[in-house]
Amino acid sequence: MHGLVIVMLTVIGCVAANVYGQNQPFDGLHMNLGNLSRLSNARTRSISPENFTGEKGKGGMATEGTGSGPSRDLGQGWKVSPSVRVKAGQTFTMAEIDGPGAIQQIWLTPTGHWRFLILRMYWDGETEPSVEVPVGDFFACGWGQYAQVSSLAVCVNPGSAFNCYWPMPFRKSAKITIENIAANDETVYYQINYTLTDIPNDEAYFHAQFRRVNPLPYKDVYTIVDGVKGKGHYVGTYMTWGVNNNGWWGEGEIKFYMDGDKDFATIVGTGTEDYFCGSYNFENRTTHQYQEFTTPYVGMPQVIRPDGVYQSQQRFGLYRWHIMDPIRFEQNLKVTIQALGWRSGGRYLPLQDDIGSVAFWYQTEPHATFPKLPDKDYLEIQ
Repeated sequence: MHGLVIVMLTVIGCVAANVYGQNQPFDGLHMNLGNLSRLSNARTRSISPENFTGEKGKGGMATEGTGSGPSRDLGQGWKVSPSVRVKAGQTFTMAEIDGPGAIQQIWLTPTGHWRFLILRMYWDGETEPSVEVPVGDFFACGWGQYAQVSSLAVCVNPGSAFNCYWPMPFRKSAKITIENIAANDETVYYQINYTLTDIPNDEAYFHAQFRRVNPLPYKDVYTIVDGVKGKGHYVGTYMTWGVNNNGWWGEGEIKFYMDGDKDFATIVGTGTEDYFCGSYNFENRTTHQYQEFTTPYVGMPQVIRPDGVYQSQQRFGLYRWHIMDPIRFEQNLKVTIQALGWRSGGRYLPLQDDIGSVAFWYQTEPHATFPKLPDKDYLEIQ
């Protein structure tokens, strides 16, 4: 046990120093256990419903808010505005920050259907978002049900506490919004912790893009991301995989096409469970069941098992963070994954599954325009 603790501390302490493949200068943005004792001129700020602007000395001043009723006997400073109500069909601006600086942690817990709340992020005055993802999928809970996640980039804790630790630097400004496409108003609790500090020239911008195909057409290959243009590195994949056949579903290969690759990719995996760092069907050899797992860099935290009546398909949630092994590209990037099972005669079966994904990467700006997000009915989980 002591050996495991030492290994974990070493891994966590090395993450920030190695994420970009070189030793980063200590600038108040990259913190790890190895430099945690060193002082910096960076300034820490936080935005929440108790301080919408993040200004110094301006927190807890609300006299109206979602906590007005419970705090009516106590008054100002006593949890008057702990959350916001996002009206149906409206977009709420969670944060607007003048840079330079970097978002370091986001905590968020919403009500409602998690695919009907769309998270968007804009850097340096962009009109097109660099992040556009349903809130559950962004935090590795894409099936609309809680799954505990313990990883370095994302933590999901009881009961629906979403936490993100992807560093998100910006030079001029940052804007984060959440759109409610549901028919009902929803409550959102959130806190965005950030630093105001100089940003080195070689810092790239954070991006995340959602896609879903349901069902995947026969013999089609699922595209996780395409059309990425610029210089950067790919840092993570989250997938929801709903299986529409009996039998094993994870024989498909992931492929990374970069910098002009055409018919054949530079990086090709050996199978879906191999890419997500598992093996042999993710099977627990004692119980002969799929085994959930969650680790700092990779996991399958969610297995939704059918009950034989109304829940007819097995559903899986998987993540793979390329924190220590980012996929670097100079000009462009495309990532695909095959959906393959088995048919008679020991032959592969192209599957027609319900597949969703979030691609996470850093790149120089400007970025290519994202494909249009699916509409509400196509996003809905049934």
